[in-house]
Amino acid sequence: MHQNPKYHYLIPLGLAVAMAIGLGLGYKLAPRTDGTHANKQGEKYQKIQDILEVLDKRYVDPVDREKLFEESIGDMLHELDPHSNYIPAAELKRAQESIEGRFGGVGVRFFILQDTVCITNVVKGSPSEMAGVKAGDKILEVDGDKIAGVKVTNDQVMDYLKGKKGTEVEVEVLRGKEKKTLLITRGDIAINSVTAAYMIDAKTGFIHIESFSQTTANEFRIAALELLQDGMTNLILDLRNNGGGLLAAAVEIADEFLPGNLEIVKTKGANTRDEIYRSKSGGLLERIPVSVLINQYSASASEIVAGALQDNDRATIYGRRSFGKGLVQSDFQLRDGSNLRLTIARYFTPSGRCIQKPYNGSIEDYYMDSYDRYDNGELFAPDSSLMVDSLKYRTKKGRFVYGGGGIMPDVFIPLDTTAFTDYYNRIRFSGAVQAYCFQYVADKRDKWTSIEDYLANFKVTNEMLRSFVRFAEDEYAVPGRLKDLYANQKTISVQLKAEIARQIWLEKGFFSVYNQVDTEVQTVLKKK
Repeated sequence: MHQNPKYHYLIPLGLAVAMAIGLGLGYKLAPRTDGTHANKQGEKYQKIQDILEVLDKRYVDPVDREKLFEESIGDMLHELDPHSNYIPAAELKRAQESIEGRFGGVGVRFFILQDTVCITNVVKGSPSEMAGVKAGDKILEVDGDKIAGVKVTNDQVMDYLKGKKGTEVEVEVLRGKEKKTLLITRGDIAINSVTAAYMIDAKTGFIHIESFSQTTANEFRIAALELLQDGMTNLILDLRNNGGGLLAAAVEIADEFLPGNLEIVKTKGANTRDEIYRSKSGGLLERIPVSVLINQYSASASEIVAGALQDNDRATIYGRRSFGKGLVQSDFQLRDGSNLRLTIARYFTPSGRCIQKPYNGSIEDYYMDSYDRYDNGELFAPDSSLMVDSLKYRTKKGRFVYGGGGIMPDVFIPLDTTAFTDYYNRIRFSGAVQAYCFQYVADKRDKWTSIEDYLANFKVTNEMLRSFVRFAEDEYAVPGRLKDLYANQKTISVQLKAEIARQIWLEKGFFSVYNQVDTEVQTVLKKK
């Protein structure tokens, strides 16, 4: 990632502040000795104030001292590793919500279309449903503040709607041509991390886990029990694009597949006690064959699950090498309510593989790795440089697996780029598909009795395709020619059908459509 040259002269300033902050943290965390030592540390800590004072009074441009100070803490921590981080107090609440799997709010899913907040789904049993909000409504005002026809962001809308359980929020919505004012009493809203679970065929269940939070293991058990009741004898566990989360959730889910007293993961750190997490007997899925899907965006807790099942010869791993996030963080709350998320250990799979990929000190290079894998061809063929004796480990039954950062799949599936034409990419990232489908289903949400009815009886017609291409050009400035439509007809048809299903049945609807043509899912099914 290239830096803007006009900011290069700020680097020494940022590093100076970062060094001063480091001295300050050392002063705060170091054990106390004699008074002379404390005075010297205090003098160094004072340098933070001195540097910021000089910047404030003498720097060529105005300086946001608070912003510079907090960004410099993050820069300092990233000199150590890519996952130690500083979380300001204002951002901590949102970070905690994703871990806890719930927040105070109203229970709607929305997107912004032409400066209008459009509600695509209302959570069943939520405060919004009880107040009479319906999918398809458009929010005009919140507590008297106009939010339609003005520039608002998703975060700003969330700030309007979220709040402490039991508090009230008044919304004005447009339903068709009628305006309605509704009073909603906020409640606890679950953030579902198991976003899809269904029978993909008569014997095979499919479960997609989006992240690992405090509620994930329980959500997973409920989904697994329902699929077992539906006759599941095989499972596809989809961990693609799952950035991870809580170690405890990953251990609990891996435990559902493993018999008792098998190692799931171990953690090692210079200043922490080594921990080994083992399975207990009685898991729900101990006798169910499982295939795990991963890709270059599967990280952390996802890699713990995949690594545990692979090393214990309990699952076949399909896809591409996972991200390689194998560092353990612990949170330390600071006096002002902010948070220091510090790396304290490393994850190791049962065979001894360190999950963490190499880090050269550049946070930009670290997160650009997935793009580098595309450029160097690793997403299209296994990287032979990682399959060397020094990176070779054995599973419980003696199979060879490889380290080097991330989890190497047992069955490599190359990235399918056949649909990635220039026109399709512009369509995909424009927001046109979601917007078109929202308008399309406005008067059709009750047309189909079930997902099965929809899958069997709905087809994207040529007329609908032409209508969509005109919509994308008129509303999103994506010009389309007849040859573009012919070249992308199948791909766009699938996207439209999957997005309409998502508008009505959330992620379960999307995957029910998309998995029918998903190369990776279909590869697993053919191997059964």
